Amino acid sequence: MYLVTVNKDKCEGCGACISICPMDVFEMVDDEIEVVDVSSCKECESCVEVCPLEAIEISEL
Repeated sequence: MYLVTVNKDKCEGCGACISICPMDVFEMVDDEIEVVDVSSCKECESCVEVCPLEAIEISEL
């Protein structure tokens, strides 16, 4: 299992991570990107690569 975090201080809510994530780990909630299904993360890191502000981190638990 992996820990996926979105740094709220860096994230501007562009939604790129939502669009690219094949496992639907992220959703827009009240104008902020939230991790809603961390258990389905396969650590493909596509969200990390697409984030223009380097606001997403993935680590193994």
